[in-house]
Amino acid sequence: MKLMFICTGNICRSAMAHRMLEKRVKDLKRNDIEVHSCGVFAYNGDRPTSQGIEVMKSYEVDLTSHRATNIHNSNIEDMDIILCATTSHKNNVINMYPNLEEKIFTMKEYVGYNKEDFDIDDPWGLSTKVYENCAREIDDCIEKIINKI
Repeated sequence: MKLMFICTGNICRSAMAHRMLEKRVKDLKRNDIEVHSCGVFAYNGDRPTSQGIEVMKSYEVDLTSHRATNIHNSNIEDMDIILCATTSHKNNVINMYPNLEEKIFTMKEYVGYNKEDFDIDDPWGLSTKVYENCAREIDDCIEKIINKI
């Protein structure tokens, strides 16, 4: 099972989701799951934000080695599941890769949130508190993703 997380720059939401799920997969010894991430408008090689790195420490996730990947430099065509941070990302990805449409969801949509809003808001440029709230939302999704796959 190959899974990819997508956001805008691949330095906040998708990076956090990628490394959180990667840690869970390793802890659970789920060698059948391969985790990737990228950004719709990412600059290849960009580093995660300092707030993201800091907040991930409380999840025992080291984000320091993560480097951003632009969607056009990714292996998206090889994925089984593609999970986006927002509905806007999902629509962008479907427009770029219409042949993958049946594999593309928002994180919240995929795990069955019963909400009108399937978006995980971008914490970029905002306070550590906003990053903490974002990480909690992602962590909740990761827990449900692990149970679903």
